[in-house]
Amino acid sequence: MWNDDRSRTALEALIAEWRSDCAALSRLIGRNPAYVQQYLRRGTPKRLAEQDRRLLAEFFGVDEAVLGAPSRDRPVDRLVPVGRLDLRAAAGAGAFADGEQPIAHIAFDPGWLRRVARGRPEQLALIRVAGDSMAPTLADGDDLLVDRGDGAERLRDGIYVLRLDGALIVKRLALAAGRATVTVRSDNPAWADLAPCPPSELDLIGRVVWTGRRLS
Repeated sequence: MWNDDRSRTALEALIAEWRSDCAALSRLIGRNPAYVQQYLRRGTPKRLAEQDRRLLAEFFGVDEAVLGAPSRDRPVDRLVPVGRLDLRAAAGAGAFADGEQPIAHIAFDPGWLRRVARGRPEQLALIRVAGDSMAPTLADGDDLLVDRGDGAERLRDGIYVLRLDGALIVKRLALAAGRATVTVRSDNPAWADLAPCPPSELDLIGRVVWTGRRLS
């Protein structure tokens, strides 16, 4: 039997990790603003209703069992597939359009995806690095998780995939003070930076939020 105190502890930990607000969570599940706070602090209700538990688990991207439900599904049933596109970024040409069809999928834990990416699963894509312009940060053949939901509207310093002269490139973007211009840089000192330009002139695809590579 699951101890209800463990459910409360787990929910408190999730709220702290995500810096969530109890009143907002209460409204999310259709309850009065004090509901989640009372559950945590006063033990009222004694346990979460099934619907409340399900909504909270979906919001935090965790299994309902974390919040006290019996674990019914296999872990693999809860994984989120992200498409791998037949594209390379950095030294190769290629489209990166919404209609691009994945050649394969890799499954990720939904909670992990929520922590690393802002976009919805359908806004994420895996592509591969070509060339050495971003070495040693990125190597030829590395896989990149690109968040197309985190682009121009939230532009900040970091690594992005963008389109330049019809080719996909992966570069580090550095915003000038006042955000009037942005410099497109290569981490490899053998490659020259591009001239600073207004952010509006960049054809941004999305922010690189994770990379993986095969070890020899």
